[in-house]
Amino acid sequence: MRERMRKPKAIIVGGSIAGISCAKALILAGWDVVVIEKTRGPPTGNPTGAGIALHPLSQKIVKSWLHQPNLLHNITLPLTIDQNRAVDREKNICRVLARDENFNYLVAHWTDLHGLIYNTLLVEIVFWGHLYLTFCISHDKSTVNVKAKNLRTDEIIDVVGDLLVAADESRSSVRQTFLPDSKLRYTGYCAWRGVF
Repeated sequence: MRERMRKPKAIIVGGSIAGISCAKALILAGWDVVVIEKTRGPPTGNPTGAGIALHPLSQKIVKSWLHQPNLLHNITLPLTIDQNRAVDREKNICRVLARDENFNYLVAHWTDLHGLIYNTLLVEIVFWGHLYLTFCISHDKSTVNVKAKNLRTDEIIDVVGDLLVAADESRSSVRQTFLPDSKLRYTGYCAWRGVF
């Protein structure tokens, strides 16, 4: 009799849109997943935060995750025109650099999009109120052990997995371990959130 293979396990640090989207994609690919997130619970209440523009391919992916694909359209508005302008304030001139009349993006409030994706997951996979502390890789490099602190009880937990995903924002604690000298730099963009 053939021994049943163990499912690989991913540990995702960060429960924002990137983290829960990674979780959903990995679950659909056959992985067990744990998400470690420092906030105490999923966002609730009024839609707040930045608007997120959804590329048509992203729309297709998110819809494929939903039992009712029309739910995406219930939380979004069409973003049909993209226009990029350059402004010369000294000469008081504004020029259109590019204009796309068939943009076909949708825009959603951050909390609405997060809630829509989060609600497709099993609630027990997200460890809300847990602060990532550190990780170590096993000697044979086959597993990773992540330590996190439960912010309610101060208990330290260990989670062992096969893959560690750093989805914990631009100042990632996980990435700082690998790239300690890497500094954030301003690139000239006026929005800190990109297209999902």
